[in-house]
Amino acid sequence: MSDKPDAKIIKSDAEWQKQLTPDAFRIARKKGTERAFTGAYWNEHRPGTYVCVCCGQELFSSATKYDSGSGWPSFTQPVAAEKVATETDRSLFMERTEVLCSKCEAHLGHVFPDGPRPTGLRYCINSASLVLKPEDEKG
Repeated sequence: MSDKPDAKIIKSDAEWQKQLTPDAFRIARKKGTERAFTGAYWNEHRPGTYVCVCCGQELFSSATKYDSGSGWPSFTQPVAAEKVATETDRSLFMERTEVLCSKCEAHLGHVFPDGPRPTGLRYCINSASLVLKPEDEKG
């Protein structure tokens, strides 16, 4: 692993399993999902920054979070375009756009073109792939 801040983080499944909860491993590393309205952040309203559960990279701001009615945390955009990557997901007999952490390739969720302005996008993200860093706890 490199010391460069933008270097990719690569670990074995065993290393990720030691670091993550079983749910976070299943979702972030094995492309799972949580049931709607069950994750820690779907109804979270505190201001702050959501970071990757695996590597801590900043991903989404609470300023772009909104209630999509989907049961998952939804955002109109990431904190910066280079913080997330996307790829085509053809599982479940449909084609969707998967959202990944650009630093460690953790599965975050999916992005859909049915969001509000200004982007028209809905980043539908699993709570288990995120950690909220509340504004009042930053230091």
